[in-house]
Amino acid sequence: MAIDTERTPIDGLILLKPRVFKDARGEFLETYRDEVMREAGIGEPFVQDNISVSRKGTIRGLHYQLPPYGQAKLILAVRGTILDVAVDLRKGSPTYGRHHKVLLTEENRHLFYVPIGFAHGFSVLSEAATVYYKCSGYYEPAAERGVRWNDADLGIDWGVEEPVVSEKDQVQPLFGEVEAMDVMG
Repeated sequence: MAIDTERTPIDGLILLKPRVFKDARGEFLETYRDEVMREAGIGEPFVQDNISVSRKGTIRGLHYQLPPYGQAKLILAVRGTILDVAVDLRKGSPTYGRHHKVLLTEENRHLFYVPIGFAHGFSVLSEAATVYYKCSGYYEPAAERGVRWNDADLGIDWGVEEPVVSEKDQVQPLFGEVEAMDVMG
């Protein structure tokens, strides 16, 4: 198998570690293999791919979409280094309100799987970063929601000294104002 999977302390979040094959020509890696994803518990089909290009200090997030328009995401830093963050918004989850962070770099080539029911965001730690992510649902503007990136109740250290944040993300509701999502089944 060319992709190893690692569970995180928050159920549902999965770190995927592709094996990178290097030689004189460069490198090759497999970033998605359906059977590996299914064995890891990632069963939904991905229907939309996105690319984000950002400069150092940028914080994007924390974003999610309301059911039935939720999006699971599989995130990869193609260029640069990002700190990727997921916050558990699942109603009834024992880790509701907790977050988990992973470092995704062009060197480690790790991917982070964030299922439906989490708010997602990232900060750019390198001079610039190109982030590629697969989504299990289409973008639906009417269902788009967010949580304020700097909410003290979440206590997320984004690792940046001078954050660059969109106007929209500056005024997202605080975590205590967000309704838990009923996605636990």
